[in-house]
Amino acid sequence: METKLQTQLTETADIETASDDYASRFSGTVGEYFLDVQAQLTLDLLQDLPAASVLDVGGGHAQLTTPLAQNGYDVTVTGSADICRARLDKYCAKESFSYLTCDCLDLPFEDNQFDVVMAFRLLPHADQWQRLIREMCRVAGKAVIFDYPDKRSANILYDVLFDLKKNMEGNTRTYTLFSRKEISHELLSNNFTSPRMKPEFLCPWLFTGS
Repeated sequence: METKLQTQLTETADIETASDDYASRFSGTVGEYFLDVQAQLTLDLLQDLPAASVLDVGGGHAQLTTPLAQNGYDVTVTGSADICRARLDKYCAKESFSYLTCDCLDLPFEDNQFDVVMAFRLLPHADQWQRLIREMCRVAGKAVIFDYPDKRSANILYDVLFDLKKNMEGNTRTYTLFSRKEISHELLSNNFTSPRMKPEFLCPWLFTGS
């Protein structure tokens, strides 16, 4: 049954990424390797911020919760529906995270409440992506981290390869490609500077400080 909150939300892409069906993409040796690389890149970006408070927006996929907690980070995860915490409860230690169902475009947190705010598997599927970045920057005191598909990468073949990718995976979703100029402009407009790009397979990661 949908709650009143869920019926009002406009950006709910994380419901899909928090599902077991989505997690099946990362099963097997290749999937495990991908997640290991992802975790290590994240920890590398955070090495100058030990024991930081981290907000993982739409992080119900539970891909980073345990690695962050095991390395001393204070992790809070948000989701746009209560079901988004299912994988967290199943695969992560209870004491390793806090969870809150809320609107990712209207996060119920104070300005600069968290040292770091991150979002993975979310920005490319958000129609109001500028607003999402703005809200992430608002509650981040030191840095924001997110992944996105860059127009300068092999993603430029999106129109040609999407159908092939969907036939192989079965649950592929459409997504938006971004230029570095677009991303940098949005960060600068929210008082975040000096973005650092870290390529990961076909999607660069961005780390930027306030």
